[in-house]
Amino acid sequence: MSDLDKSIDGAVKLLGTARSVVVSTGAGISKESGIPTFRDAPNALWANYDPQTLASPEGFRQDPALVWRWYEDRRRMIGAAKPNPGHFAIAKLQEFFDDFVVITQNIDDLHRKAGSQNIVEVHGNVFRYKCFDMEHPIEELPDDDNVPPKCSCGSLIRPDVVWFGEMLPASALERSFASLERCDTMLVVGTSGIVYPAAGFPAVAKRAGANVIEVNPEATPITMEADVFLKGPAGEVLPVLVERFMETRSE
Repeated sequence: MSDLDKSIDGAVKLLGTARSVVVSTGAGISKESGIPTFRDAPNALWANYDPQTLASPEGFRQDPALVWRWYEDRRRMIGAAKPNPGHFAIAKLQEFFDDFVVITQNIDDLHRKAGSQNIVEVHGNVFRYKCFDMEHPIEELPDDDNVPPKCSCGSLIRPDVVWFGEMLPASALERSFASLERCDTMLVVGTSGIVYPAAGFPAVAKRAGANVIEVNPEATPITMEADVFLKGPAGEVLPVLVERFMETRSE
């Protein structure tokens, strides 16, 4: 039996005693669906622009039309992506727990497309919109020629994502910490372990008494505090983990 097999068996045992599960996902799981980070996106059209400048309130104030077009381009690219086996494995796992929460840093909506239901999007969602000045949620974009279009209040409409220099939504953080403090098992999938506050989520769960399972191709700062480390891509490791867990449930 390989080290990975032994680790998967250990993770299955932890899930077997769990009642409340939190899954925290980062860019790694989306990268397996072909979505690069915005810094790495290979698009010559934007090669001369600094993504960090575009993804900021200051960049939007300076040139809202440019930022709007950049995000339209990203939405098309992200919209063409499909959930991978890792996303589907997480959605399958939720069927076995009454309390199951997915906290994601990703803005691509792939967890929802895969069937996950209780999702906290701490960085927002690129397919949602709000107005810049008042943060009114925009259910449907107005049919006008403005770029960007305008909210009924007169403010420009922007993507409902967290930009550099902005606070994470208070409601998303409250839901995240509440689920972390009550969970007994946490899966950390495809995160670098260096972007806060998400990098601190495993420590919150540990302090509350939870076991932590990490799934990543390489070790991260989270690995040292994880009870089980499953080394490998989420799209390969998670389906095996969930399949073995399901086998134990049917025995």
